Amino acid sequence: MKTSLLLSSASLALTASAHYVFPALIQDGSATGEWQYVRDWTGSYTNGPVTDVSSLDIRCNVDGSKAGNVTETLPVTAGSKIGFSVRSSIGHPGPLLAYLAKAPSSASSFDGAGEVWFKIYEDGPEISADGLTWPSDGLTSVEFTIPAAVPDGEYLLRVEHIALHSAGTEGGAQFYISCGQISVSGGGSGSPGPLVALPGAYDATDPGLLINIYYPVPTEYTPPGPAVWSG
Repeated sequence: MKTSLLLSSASLALTASAHYVFPALIQDGSATGEWQYVRDWTGSYTNGPVTDVSSLDIRCNVDGSKAGNVTETLPVTAGSKIGFSVRSSIGHPGPLLAYLAKAPSSASSFDGAGEVWFKIYEDGPEISADGLTWPSDGLTSVEFTIPAAVPDGEYLLRVEHIALHSAGTEGGAQFYISCGQISVSGGGSGSPGPLVALPGAYDATDPGLLINIYYPVPTEYTPPGPAVWSG
């Protein structure tokens, strides 16, 4: 019994050590303060994931979509790169995605409700007979481009890494999520889309979420959600 408890404790410790969180934006190669421009969320110190795609937590993490927060809004230029720091590093296999949602007025007063989210980035694995290799494995920062055609205004910028190591059963995918606040200038007159709601864009049985990535080795993989809008 004692050996069994020790093994269980070790397993839990290893699982927890692989968890991660996105606490800060990165601009011009430099990280901002943690939770300065990224909405803090309840339990962020645990680095834990969201697992229920039908819950409000899938939007900006636990309580992260509440409006009226004290998070600052970072000025950015359309066409430029923006990133997130990772604490401590991406420790599970899976795709990295990024979304924007335009606020009707200020980003800080916007809760991200409705069909307002559009995808600006996603990656997928390299596939071989030996398995799947994910470009985000082990990263301590991630980066994407704000599309040049995105209209000026204030936005929520949502980063999401989906861990698929336990995704062979429904509800096994783990979502590591943060939402930053940005103000875009120098943009264009594009019409971003497709627009989706969060929750609503994902179903627990989507092929990109309910999948055994180990055996048999998948021959293809498509991340969940809408197509990427590039402007």
